[in-house]
Amino acid sequence: MPSGGSAGNAGDSDTTRGGTRCTLLSSDRTDPVDLLDLTYALVGVGALLAALLPRLLANRPLSMPIVFLALGMAVFALAPALPSPDPIRYPEAAERLTEIGVIIALMGAGLKLDRKIGWKSWSSTWRLLALAMPLTIAATAVLGWWWLGLAPAAALLLGSALAPTDPVLAADVQVGEPGGDEDGEDEVRFALTSEAGLNDALAFPFVYAAIHLAAAGADVGSWIGDWVLSDVLVKLSVGVLGGVLVGRLLGFLFFRARSEKLQLAAHAEGFVALAATFLAYGITEVAGGYGFLAVFLCARSIRASERGHEYHQVLHDFVEQIERLLTVLLLVLFGGAIVRGLLGPLTWQTVLLAVAVVVVVRPLTAWLSLRGGPGSEREKFAIAAFGIRGIGSFYYLAYASAEVGFAGIEQVWAAAGLIVVVSVVVHGVAATPVMRRLDRARGTRPAAGIDGTGSGDPAAAPTR
Repeated sequence: MPSGGSAGNAGDSDTTRGGTRCTLLSSDRTDPVDLLDLTYALVGVGALLAALLPRLLANRPLSMPIVFLALGMAVFALAPALPSPDPIRYPEAAERLTEIGVIIALMGAGLKLDRKIGWKSWSSTWRLLALAMPLTIAATAVLGWWWLGLAPAAALLLGSALAPTDPVLAADVQVGEPGGDEDGEDEVRFALTSEAGLNDALAFPFVYAAIHLAAAGADVGSWIGDWVLSDVLVKLSVGVLGGVLVGRLLGFLFFRARSEKLQLAAHAEGFVALAATFLAYGITEVAGGYGFLAVFLCARSIRASERGHEYHQVLHDFVEQIERLLTVLLLVLFGGAIVRGLLGPLTWQTVLLAVAVVVVVRPLTAWLSLRGGPGSEREKFAIAAFGIRGIGSFYYLAYASAEVGFAGIEQVWAAAGLIVVVSVVVHGVAATPVMRRLDRARGTRPAAGIDGTGSGDPAAAPTR
């Protein structure tokens, strides 16, 4: 996120070749580094690591998000003249960057799920969405209001932003590549992937409620009716219709167009996944619906058009590569925001809240919602424990901050930032050993696309 400010006296700068040159480590150095040149180098390093780390970290208790979060902190600490990626100062930039990251991840999640949408087959998902998410919002909001002393609107925003399981950072606990076997997905990975695909859109009405509350104050009656009609019923309905219609039209074009030249599936061009993503999102947002919901349902509709076609693999692989690069960018910027003071307003009460949200609130509400559902007790505990918080939370905070002023927004950002850090570290360390133990208990091996394996990896098993 750009910044026009200086880094103080941490480094010298001058204008050369139309750009800014800065000293990274000390003002005593005589070899200033051009920020643009440095950016090129960092982009190259990040892209290379994004390709290598999934394989290097496979089967190890360490995730790619941990590495890139640490990298971002190191880069911005060693280069104080780099622009500050402050999401509070630049909410619009933060909103757009995180928005793109989320919708790309949602397309990937929708493409790789094999199981058809159904009331019984998606039972775990419906339980997590209908019970766990509202309970998590309520519990987190109450803690924010009672424990942190936040205003009701800010507390509701905190709870709404932190309720969804993140589709961007949850790759280590999601299903693998499209396989065509809808009975081959294990319950843990399926539930977490499908939940992440839908809950971002379903949390949006609560974010709007926080925005209305901040704008109108205690006069709930002035906005509650319009909120129910517009932000809940209309926008959700338009999101569903937009996603399904765009997905079906694209599915027909991909697989059933009369002219072979128009059957894009025959040409195996993966970047068409970007067209599907932005078409579904843009058209639905213009129509007044939730684009997040539309993107995921568009991907599901494309899969349903020709469920076992190999073109889904091409689309998924391209989306996964873009998603990985965006994840690198967002995590490096997040690390930079931490170094530049995002967590500055933290108090010991906020630290306790962060721990409680990650290790108590989400696990407890999700575990209660899954009682009586499919899966073993061990699987239900894993689903409940791995509600990873991440980039989607930042999107909601940035979006709401750009819409209206919230009292105590700095404290809200600090709390959300710390919760994401705790989630990235705890879940990043625990994901691999826990999922491997569950696979051994089921007598299966990870599918292609899980733990750094690819479709061409001979070690990848067909089970998902």
